[in-house]
Amino acid sequence: MRKSPNKKSASPALVFWIFAGWAGYLLLPWYGVEDGFFSLEWLFDGYPFDADYAPAAFLIGQGEKLWLAPILLPLSAPLLVLRLKKSEPNYSRILILSGTIGFGWLIAQGFGIGIRGFTADWLVALFGVLDDRQFGMGYGALWVASAFLFMFTQGIAARGAVNGDVFVVSAIGGVIVIVTTFVFFPIANMLFAAFVTEEGGYSATVFALKLFDDRLWGIGCLFGARCGAAWNSLFLAITVGLLTTVLGLVFALVVTRSGFRYKRALRALTVLPIITPPFVIGLALILLFGLSGSVTQFVADLFGLQPTRWLYGMPGVLIAQTLAFTPIAFLVLIGVVEGVSPSMEEAAQTLRANRWQTFRTVSLPLMRPGLANAFLLGFIESMADFGNPLVLGGNFDVLSTEIFFAIVGAQYDQGRAAVLAMVLLFFTLSAFYAQRMWLGKKSYTTVSGKGDAGVHPLMPKGLSIPVFLIAGTWGAFTVVVYGMIFYGSFVELWGVNNTLTFKHYITAFSVRFEESGIRWSGAAWDSFWTTIYIAVAAAPLTAIVGLVTAYLLTRQTFVGKNAFEFGTMLSFAIPGTVIGVSYILAFNVPPIEITGTGIILIVSFVFRNMPVGVRAGIASMSQLDKSLDESSLTLGANSWQTFRRIILPLLRPAILAALVYSFVRAMTAISAVIFLVSAEYDMATSYIIGRVENNDYGLAIAYSTTLIFVMLAAVGLLQILVGRTKIGRRTQFGSGEKS
Repeated sequence: MRKSPNKKSASPALVFWIFAGWAGYLLLPWYGVEDGFFSLEWLFDGYPFDADYAPAAFLIGQGEKLWLAPILLPLSAPLLVLRLKKSEPNYSRILILSGTIGFGWLIAQGFGIGIRGFTADWLVALFGVLDDRQFGMGYGALWVASAFLFMFTQGIAARGAVNGDVFVVSAIGGVIVIVTTFVFFPIANMLFAAFVTEEGGYSATVFALKLFDDRLWGIGCLFGARCGAAWNSLFLAITVGLLTTVLGLVFALVVTRSGFRYKRALRALTVLPIITPPFVIGLALILLFGLSGSVTQFVADLFGLQPTRWLYGMPGVLIAQTLAFTPIAFLVLIGVVEGVSPSMEEAAQTLRANRWQTFRTVSLPLMRPGLANAFLLGFIESMADFGNPLVLGGNFDVLSTEIFFAIVGAQYDQGRAAVLAMVLLFFTLSAFYAQRMWLGKKSYTTVSGKGDAGVHPLMPKGLSIPVFLIAGTWGAFTVVVYGMIFYGSFVELWGVNNTLTFKHYITAFSVRFEESGIRWSGAAWDSFWTTIYIAVAAAPLTAIVGLVTAYLLTRQTFVGKNAFEFGTMLSFAIPGTVIGVSYILAFNVPPIEITGTGIILIVSFVFRNMPVGVRAGIASMSQLDKSLDESSLTLGANSWQTFRRIILPLLRPAILAALVYSFVRAMTAISAVIFLVSAEYDMATSYIIGRVENNDYGLAIAYSTTLIFVMLAAVGLLQILVGRTKIGRRTQFGSGEKS
């Protein structure tokens, strides 16, 4: 007869974490190794007696880092529960106390001791001057901290939290800790950095002086002078949000409400900007409209005009961002436009409304959520965009580039960068709030469980003419821009020598075959392989964290669920520029010292792209009936087995969607990456920006073109792997259209 769950003794999971905690304390290097997180060279370089690689137990034995000794007590206490049953009160008490004390002590010693000893004056007064220092945490500290965390969650589960489900409680605890560590902590640390004085203290006056700096808020543009970076960014973001929303709606109407024959080609065209490094469009615009651009030279020769630099500044950045972010608005709006119930539109026409009245009074109001989301995405993407303003900005200052120059420029003013990032974050969060206010609490539901065999009406004639005119013009412009990107990669020196050549590709990606093997001699190979390595590592982690979070949000009910969801989605509202600055400030010193490593790049991609995995998982899991879970649990499976054997196999499209998005974003991101790269870990987009700054446009465009084809190949391969998810037996005739 099967035992009741609360009568069981210690679970295998608890035994594993107790063993993992002791292994981390006795066997693994406590502090980070210089050779890299994934390197094993420390095994052959003085381990375990060398202080750089020694486990905590060996450090204490050598009389060093004695503040690690108290960890032994909470690490030993859980051994007592191995003989207890889960139903006994001491089982949960010991685990909760051990986890709380152990995890709390790790945090206290991590932040209480820095690279110059104690970090607070009261600690110096209490214990005296410490002649030792803290280093960044390594394998050992990571395993011990994880052990304490999951001992705590097992104790909470034993007390009946979330029906005593160990997997669910542990997953909630794990997600909360990693989101707090890699989202909330960096942002909070950045906020504090804005108040730091030159002497290391805190002052509201310093913050106020930097916040109300004339370079930030200057309104000289009203009198013909330059505007401050904040107003420039805000005006640009609002304009880009409006333009991309209108253009996205135009393309969505062409695809869904017209007889346009080449809808597939139009959809394919929308993919290109998404898989393109964001600043590449700026480079193409320079080839067209720059001082030596083909269009500029043609117009100058035709009308006898002097070529100008009109492109550099607000006009160029606006055109580039609109080109880059219109496809995102289209992808948001096409689902919303298709989702309007045809029966409601037919009902309006039955009541003698013409097509224009139906569109204006029925269809368009029901698209408000999509319009609001499309505007919000365009606004945030414009605020966070770094590459296009850097390439085309000229004297037009925006927050993203000002933050960059505050960190990497000669001034190296972390406080100013933090203040600028706070202003940028304020704008984006305000846009979120404004969107919610505009939508209000109205219902926009049009699709119910009843069948709906209606057909969407075509656009009114008065609307279709401008829609097709705008779509045709903008589509042709996009094709020309991408044609220039491809053509420009084969030109010797644009505007000077237009001879076709493979020179740039050879310089970037040349390969030699030598006796010792293949030698990747091209200048771009190091950054290319690093980018592939980082993207491949980040993609599955993003999918795992996102889908586990989605499972908790859709399948479980627990206290604080709304706050939990807000925390996991917060990183979506935070521009990449802010993420980059906050990570530099938070993780440049102990206890988490990962600046300049590949780990910080992987972590930034995981938590920047995690909301996409969450939303993809929620959308797919919402279509799975909860009776599947209940049947599995009734047959004796636990939540972990149900999640692994029932839920995950049915989430294949969502998993691969998260993989595709996170891989592509990691390959093409620049706003956060530009702050986090190092000499050892240089990413492709960072390398390309460096070529642009040196006016080596040919090599930059050749590298960018290569990335586009790599992205197309990766997306195509993953789409082949996804295939079709067949749940029923019915098939469609032809291409899915009515016969």
